[in-house]
Amino acid sequence: FHPTEEELLGFYLSRVALGKKLHFDIIGTLNIYRHDPWDLPGMAKIGEREWYFFVPRDRKAGSGGRPNRTTERGFWKATGSDRAIRSTGDHKRVIGLKKTLVFYQG
Repeated sequence: FHPTEEELLGFYLSRVALGKKLHFDIIGTLNIYRHDPWDLPGMAKIGEREWYFFVPRDRKAGSGGRPNRTTERGFWKATGSDRAIRSTGDHKRVIGLKKTLVFYQG
């Protein structure tokens, strides 16, 4: 299973966001922000070096803007700028953003 970023957004995530069921159970739903990184491989449905999850939105204060990314042993922090994911058919069209997260213990 090696989907492109465009396939992940355009096929898998868009269907789930619209409430449509996928006909196969290859990507599970998991709030990864509540788990330490070393726990994630065992929670994935497939994959040895890359894991895929649908992650529900969880905010610190109800409708607040900042996501809740704390675990029992640390926290996830977004680093750097968001990276634009562009359509392969039209490189000017941004279809999503990719965020880099780093886990800090403590």
